[in-house]
Amino acid sequence: MAEFTKVLVANRGEIALRVLKTAKAMGYETVAVYSEADADAPHVAFADEAVCIGPAQVNQSYLVVENIIDACKKTGAQAVHPGYGFLSENTDFCAACQAQGITFIGPDPKAIELMGNKRLAKIEMLKAGVPCIPGYEGADQDEQTLLAQANEIGYPIMVKAAAGGGGRGMRLVHDSAEFLEQLKTAKSEALNAFGSDEIILEKAVISPRHIEIQIFADRHGNCIYLGERDCSVQRRHQKVVEEAPSPFVSPELRQKMGEAAVNAAIACDYVGAGTVEFLTDDAGNFYFLEMNTRLQVEHPVTELVTGVDLVAWQLTIAAGGLLPKTQEEVTIKGHAMEVRLYAEDPALGFMPQTGHVLRWEYAQGDGLRMDAGIQPGQTITPFYDPMLAKVIAYGDNRDHARRRLMASLKKIQLLGVRCNRGFLFNILQHPVFANGEATTAFIEQSFNDDRSLTPHGLTTKQQALAAWLFYLKSAQANFDALERGFWRNSNPAPTWFDLLCVSDKHKVAVNVESSQAKRFSLVAGDDEFSLTLEHFSGQQIRFSENGVASTLSFAFFENGLYLNTHEGCVFVEDMTHAPALSADAAGSGLVKASMDGGIIDVLVEAGQIVKKGQTLVVLEAMKMEHSMKADSDGVIKSILVNKGDQVKGRQLLVEIESQSADPEVESA
Repeated sequence: MAEFTKVLVANRGEIALRVLKTAKAMGYETVAVYSEADADAPHVAFADEAVCIGPAQVNQSYLVVENIIDACKKTGAQAVHPGYGFLSENTDFCAACQAQGITFIGPDPKAIELMGNKRLAKIEMLKAGVPCIPGYEGADQDEQTLLAQANEIGYPIMVKAAAGGGGRGMRLVHDSAEFLEQLKTAKSEALNAFGSDEIILEKAVISPRHIEIQIFADRHGNCIYLGERDCSVQRRHQKVVEEAPSPFVSPELRQKMGEAAVNAAIACDYVGAGTVEFLTDDAGNFYFLEMNTRLQVEHPVTELVTGVDLVAWQLTIAAGGLLPKTQEEVTIKGHAMEVRLYAEDPALGFMPQTGHVLRWEYAQGDGLRMDAGIQPGQTITPFYDPMLAKVIAYGDNRDHARRRLMASLKKIQLLGVRCNRGFLFNILQHPVFANGEATTAFIEQSFNDDRSLTPHGLTTKQQALAAWLFYLKSAQANFDALERGFWRNSNPAPTWFDLLCVSDKHKVAVNVESSQAKRFSLVAGDDEFSLTLEHFSGQQIRFSENGVASTLSFAFFENGLYLNTHEGCVFVEDMTHAPALSADAAGSGLVKASMDGGIIDVLVEAGQIVKKGQTLVVLEAMKMEHSMKADSDGVIKSILVNKGDQVKGRQLLVEIESQSADPEVESA
């Protein structure tokens, strides 16, 4: 029996915090690890001890096996929980822990290695009688051999990286004419991402449901399943919504899939928490997809419907204990649903976002759960996966859970960082999803025209509210007008504001209708709004319109403010006193970083003539390259960064001046 009293969590963010909480509750001492960028993260403050394991870059911190082992030695931690991602399915890390006498809270290296290779895993599953998709998993990887096998299997066919997952190294091929080209692309992606270009072929299952089974095994020969999770709603093979139980799975199908999953676990001598993933067609036929040898991101939905703390079970099994329940004792009650809140902008092709968390509040209460790893004041950096939190709801039935989850999303107040909240909310209210009919093709087939996926400017109401907030801030700062009656007469001359949101400019008038009643008239575009101020504070305003009271959250930042909207938050700049902007309709000439990141290329030099839309600087953030382009024609006045520099979001990178400007005269 493994003896340990101190647990180190080799991860960050919400999963690190979630594991630490259970470990503490069970009486274990806890250790967090962190990179230099995560020094002020919540999981660091929560743990009993914390060790810095290197710079922000993951290949110098969270992915360095020696650094994690060294942190264990420094703190005396006898066990490591890997969380998910990073080193959680790394055979070398698991083996290194065992070699140092450190308990790895997960399966043995052999199981991780086997299930980490799709080709070898499928061979083993076929031996164990687990249903698999017809295909080719042979060792001969010659192009012509693969083409012949593909022709024999029949199209459409999936080409998959044997060593990978997450959609990388995966291609759908419709006919033999495009096979070799798609094969070459898949192999190249696989080699770059996983260090191996080995692939497998599988007959494509069109518009299936993605159903996964949670299994658990101990070292005493016991293995059970804890129901299924439906993860069919995906974007580019990445899960967006997860729920338990599946609206598609009957009790009979659950038992068949559960038993197949247990057989899969037994076949690789599995220990601990694991997930066996299947694709299921409309007829209820199911096929092995892969096995994840770790705790899943979506594990909370299983916890809520079974009443089981899966992390507590992991710790119990790792310490040599028996499974706390038999198969007969496992029950499924109610329904749970989870969505992943990401720092990304769906309207900009889901581009990752960075920024400062200025406000972070969410609903709490019956049936609601929030697994988050952020806090007010924290900086969202470009170095890690953009997931901020998992929003989870439980209900007596599926629709109850869905409505609770929608209500929870609406009450989230995240200011300072763009997120995908509106996208998630719109999915939950879509009729196809609401009726439990979503397959893996749902987003592609039924959601492409959703409003959250296209850029759209501020409504006139949002324009008016933004201008009003700038007015109130100025009035309060200068005259404490909200308490001392600054507005001396009704109907004074209006105050005009020039606002900028992304690249859209708006002109809004704020007029005081009644100083006594704190009533204002706001004019934006062709619309006029008569609003009565009830309360104004640093991050919240309460007002009424036509007798209906409303509350709006906001946060001032630099020369602008973030407004809380259905889509998430939107940044509005007050450009009223920026003559360069108002004088130059073509653009500001100020090229700023779209997010935190590193400069990987500077393509212009001072004095160079540039055209609007020309790429000036290339920024790398969250494993993607972003082109910073000129917003006007002109001449490069100054370049404020160099290749290799790390920059902050909205940091000024390049200044452009109009070609007609006199370089000897400084602008006012």
